[in-house]
Amino acid sequence: MNDYILTLSCPDRVGIVHSVTGWLLSLHGNIVDAQQFGDVEEQRFFMRVHFQLPNPASPEELEQGFESVAHRFDMDAHIYDANRKARLLILVSRQGHCLNDLLFRTHSGQLPVDIAAVASNHNDYADLASLYKVPFHHLPVTAETRAEQEQRILDLVKSQEVDLVVLARYMQILSPNLCEALSGRAINIHHSFLPSFKGARPYHQAHTRGVKIIGATAHYVTSDLDEGPIIEQDIERVNHAMSTAQLTQVGSDVESLVLARAVRYHVEHRILLHGSRTVVFK
Repeated sequence: MNDYILTLSCPDRVGIVHSVTGWLLSLHGNIVDAQQFGDVEEQRFFMRVHFQLPNPASPEELEQGFESVAHRFDMDAHIYDANRKARLLILVSRQGHCLNDLLFRTHSGQLPVDIAAVASNHNDYADLASLYKVPFHHLPVTAETRAEQEQRILDLVKSQEVDLVVLARYMQILSPNLCEALSGRAINIHHSFLPSFKGARPYHQAHTRGVKIIGATAHYVTSDLDEGPIIEQDIERVNHAMSTAQLTQVGSDVESLVLARAVRYHVEHRILLHGSRTVVFK
């Protein structure tokens, strides 16, 4: 069968689901899975439908056919080929746990993506990328060369037809121009100590303060540092007997898991932006 994903958001009113399912019926479509959410406070409706059609069609053709329904309800609607794998560019610095996790999940078929390239401001993980037969690009950066280095990142995004940029512990602040260019298609991961433990060695700071819970947050990248729409979060309990090294290991595991989930939700078109928030259909 030919599988597609329809996502939409619009002002909430009577008849939305009926019209969507009626359109699918007119195409002899079969609904595999459907999820919906109505925001009562803001009177906005969100929906994700995984459907199959007996005859192949491009997402562009289907969107054109759906235009009459979308226009009637003032929808922001998109249709995707569910079988197409998203292409990723992974950015990393000197902490490789998230990169290693994403490479393994992709190689083992656990994550439905193609990793187009890995880029880093250091050379540390060139061999790791080579092991998985993924092109590696060393993009060193200084304050004076930042604009040029970021343009090289955008050139990679264009030349490799990248759908999503993943900051897998990439320890560089992106410029507002780069954030705007990648709006809605760049995901970052950070420890959930922010803003309490900013800067370097957050787990050492956490150990000194005797924290009892550590965690991680994955979010879309915006020019507001670490304040983009949140996609996924998780935590682990820790205790006084754990060393800094043990806290760091637990934190690394949580970061890897949360980032992998966020990437999956994005590439499976499960996330709908809602202002500074997200609606995530799991």
